[in-house]
Amino acid sequence: MTEAMDNRLGWMLDDALRMPETRQAILLSADGLLMAHSERISRDEAERQAAGMSGLQSLARSTAEFCGGADSAWRQTVTEFDDGYVFLVAAGPGAYLAVSATPQVDMEAVSFRLQELVQRLGKELTSPPRRGAGR
Repeated sequence: MTEAMDNRLGWMLDDALRMPETRQAILLSADGLLMAHSERISRDEAERQAAGMSGLQSLARSTAEFCGGADSAWRQTVTEFDDGYVFLVAAGPGAYLAVSATPQVDMEAVSFRLQELVQRLGKELTSPPRRGAGR
């Protein structure tokens, strides 16, 4: 399978990165497999980051009881580093969206934009691709 076919949702991630101070984006499955990546990150790096983000999400989800209940659903994790932030959000059944950004990013605007993107991705992830459309 060509990378273009394999990365059919990459354009949505690129669209999300039109916000100032965002860097890279990946869409991953719960088991850490890369589903799509933005243009700004190589496939190899995106695959490596997808594996790490899966672990980060798993750790965050395991602390739900600390927040009030073991049955509380995980929604997002924001991690701060000297060089910026990583936003990791639930993007549908068994899918997560990760976006990196600089320290100057408008965190509220990015969180809002990611929720919009999750709505769009949810439709794509639950609808099978149409074959032969327009024939």
